[in-house]
Amino acid sequence: MEPKQTNKHSTSRYIVTGLLTVIPLGLTWAVFYFLFVQLSKIGTPLVKALADYLNQYSPELSEWILTLDPVFQSILAVILTLFSLYLLGWLTTVWIGKLIINVFDSIISQIPFVETIYGSTKKLISALQPKPGDIQRVVLIEFPSPKMKTVGFVTQTMMDVDTNQKLAAVYVPTTPNPTSGYLEIVPLDQLVATNWTMDEAMAFIISGGIMTPGNLSYNGDESRSKAGFKTTVKKKN
Repeated sequence: MEPKQTNKHSTSRYIVTGLLTVIPLGLTWAVFYFLFVQLSKIGTPLVKALADYLNQYSPELSEWILTLDPVFQSILAVILTLFSLYLLGWLTTVWIGKLIINVFDSIISQIPFVETIYGSTKKLISALQPKPGDIQRVVLIEFPSPKMKTVGFVTQTMMDVDTNQKLAAVYVPTTPNPTSGYLEIVPLDQLVATNWTMDEAMAFIISGGIMTPGNLSYNGDESRSKAGFKTTVKKKN
């Protein structure tokens, strides 16, 4: 009976090992597929607009684009979407781009309800941008219980007027949508610094932990001493 039990345990162990191998691959594919589908939906009108534009100069090329296999049309839509995002990012760094953004912001600010959502989201994105000389932005805090930690972004620092204790406003994003989350006020000495960049932390959150930047100090003693938590806290008058 012992050889049969051994074979049974070996079979179960191999099945579990196979599942542990497949699950990360499946989650990675699910995240990739979700992003691909969303970018494809955004870029579909761009493909049609490109075909209409090319129809003036090369009807054959325009017809070829419109008769492409749906998979290749989706790939083309994703490429056009990424290129458009790159172009938009470049435009916002030059003078004319900033002017256009300012005009767009002024128009949005006149629309009730839409202005609230747009303004709040823009302020959040702006707050999460790295600031030279500020404290480490990507930190770990105890949340939602003392025995658990989560990734958070320091958005501001302040001081308790009663105890002069330094505090930090920490935004805790949700997975996989980082634009929703929680705002926690945490004592500065309870933050656990990381060596992660904002991009690495966002990739970690959006992918549900699949795209991990590497190692980190969970308890934080060593990382906090290295980071130093350089900051200037303003006192209230």
